[in-house]
Amino acid sequence: MSEAMNVAEIFGTRVFNDSVMKERLPKKIYADLKNTIEEGAELKPATAEVVANAMKDWAVEHGATHYTHWFQPLNGITAEKHDSFICPPKNGKVIMEFSGKELIKGEPDASSFPSGGLRATFEARGYTAWDCTSPAFLKEDASGVVLCIPTAFCSYTGVALDKKTPLLRSMEAINREGLRLIRLLGNTTSKRITPSVGAEQEYFIIDREKFLKRKDLVYTGRTLFGTMPAKGQELEDHYFGSIRERIGAYMKDVDEELWKLGVPAKTRHNEVAPAQHEIAPIYGTVNVATDQNQMVMETLKKVASRHGLACLLHEKPFNGVNGSGKHDNWSITTDDGINLLDPGKAPHENIQFLLVLTCILKAVDEHADLLRLSAASTGNDHRLGKQEAPPAIISVFLGEQLQDVLTQLIETGFATHSLAGEALKTGVNYLPAFEKDATDRNRTSPFAFTGNKFEFRMVGSNDSIACANTILNSIVAESFAEASDYIEKAEDKDLAVHDLIKRYAAEHQRVVFNGNGYSAEWVEEATRRGLPNLPTMVDAIPSMVSDKAVAMFEKLGVFTKEELEARAEIRYESYVKQLNIEARAMLNIANKQIIPAAISYTTKLAESLTAVQSACPEADVSVQKKLLMESSSLLADIKAADIALEDVLAGASGIEDIVAEAHYFKDTILPAMDALRAPVDTLEMTMDKKMWPYPSYGDMLFEV
Repeated sequence: MSEAMNVAEIFGTRVFNDSVMKERLPKKIYADLKNTIEEGAELKPATAEVVANAMKDWAVEHGATHYTHWFQPLNGITAEKHDSFICPPKNGKVIMEFSGKELIKGEPDASSFPSGGLRATFEARGYTAWDCTSPAFLKEDASGVVLCIPTAFCSYTGVALDKKTPLLRSMEAINREGLRLIRLLGNTTSKRITPSVGAEQEYFIIDREKFLKRKDLVYTGRTLFGTMPAKGQELEDHYFGSIRERIGAYMKDVDEELWKLGVPAKTRHNEVAPAQHEIAPIYGTVNVATDQNQMVMETLKKVASRHGLACLLHEKPFNGVNGSGKHDNWSITTDDGINLLDPGKAPHENIQFLLVLTCILKAVDEHADLLRLSAASTGNDHRLGKQEAPPAIISVFLGEQLQDVLTQLIETGFATHSLAGEALKTGVNYLPAFEKDATDRNRTSPFAFTGNKFEFRMVGSNDSIACANTILNSIVAESFAEASDYIEKAEDKDLAVHDLIKRYAAEHQRVVFNGNGYSAEWVEEATRRGLPNLPTMVDAIPSMVSDKAVAMFEKLGVFTKEELEARAEIRYESYVKQLNIEARAMLNIANKQIIPAAISYTTKLAESLTAVQSACPEADVSVQKKLLMESSSLLADIKAADIALEDVLAGASGIEDIVAEAHYFKDTILPAMDALRAPVDTLEMTMDKKMWPYPSYGDMLFEV
């Protein structure tokens, strides 16, 4: 049987998807549920009751014994509490039941997750609410088969405590304002506008035994010490290279697991860095794509352990080679199949596209700080601006074709032509002839137009894509709303649309940059343009609670001021906690592994030196002496840096303000960590490899 036939047979077998619902639900119930999913109609309790029973029967037939409300709290991972289907026994027999109430509502403890002060320990009640737009699925592992019901998570007071609730609100905002805009352009048929996303996922794979010997990886996800081997990625021989058999077997199992879960995994390949790889799905509705990306990350880790491997999702697990990102390919489509970001064959004539495009330019320019924040994390601070990761300065790549159209509009008021793609000339007659794209790509751009979508390349590999898309949906919805306000007030709406496209193109050209985002010249140019440069997570967090951001989010109904302030506090706390763990891990490894190994090595050198001199006083022992001096000096430097880091870390305990503490970690503790790493990495290059206490970069990156 072919692989295509196998995929067709297994795809979606663990998902309570549309075809399963259509088969198992009464026609009226199915129609009511579809109306809720597609039109946003209120879910009737009677409908939920029937759906719950059908869902339970389907799950039990597939071996499920438990169900869980699967949600995404503000700690960045998923959460689940398993409840069995069994009801109180009668006559010694157990009945398996699942009610509509149990389907639509759960009550987890809301005080034990990050809340930024929204919930206290004595205010523990929280609720999970069924997101019927994202299908339930079955998770199977050593604990058995569990029915996972995607849900939103909020407090007793209705405040959002998760990443999904604001995402769903932002989807409603862009639908509402997007429909309003296209109605003004003459579209009377589309009923819904939905943002779609395809999230490419990069990751590293190393041997699990080596992973477990690296306590820095175990505790923090990244190597706190380590120096590059003789070979890195400079030969460019790993990207798209032949996949090693062990990795190929792993990828095959990952694909099969994801296909069963209905995740349309499409592409797999080696990435640029040694031991780095990528998986990419087909596009999906943004909230479903967000859920599925969480499944992808879970599956990558779970399957890796089965193969004796470890999957690293940290943005920069190894210094000196590419970090891992999550390219968020975002577009907006209508329910009747219109992609609002499709320029067509003649972009200069496509008024709807040009208005949408310039509205997005306006949104990104006015809220570049928020978009930067959406990809801010401690891990991403190590990745951005290096080795194929975009810089921290937000800019938009449009390419030659669209830039030419906008330039025409700005300079003359009209666009009369669009650059067309030419035939690709390879110089080989028998190779197929085809027309190349009208514009090139730019891998250094944070926000690049790539044909019929924007690729937001800044998101970190370990992050949920919910935050980035919540902010992206929101800022574009605001831009749509302001454009609609202007057009609605105009007497001549066609002229108003034309003027608006020209004005937005001219006023927001500063955010458009098609050049090399890595160059020092661009940093200087961006400063002249007035674009924000927020190099770290701590620098970016204040944008979340600025007056401008609060006003926008509250107007759109995406966040309240209270929810934004809580999330800002959580981000500061997360930054401090993560760096505190890293600093403590460095001290632990230095004192328990590196310093003892260095003492053993210098002792061995000294014994060798004494033995040689005793046996042969005339022998040249200059090499042993030099090595002993260098190693002893580095050992002293390590201990001095170790003490310094311990001292500054102790100094953090007296800081009560979380913002001040985060800045202290950024400005004081991080440099102290770097100061400890430097002599350790130098010593690693000096010491006998057999005496080094844990696997090296070369061991991990090339011995998989």
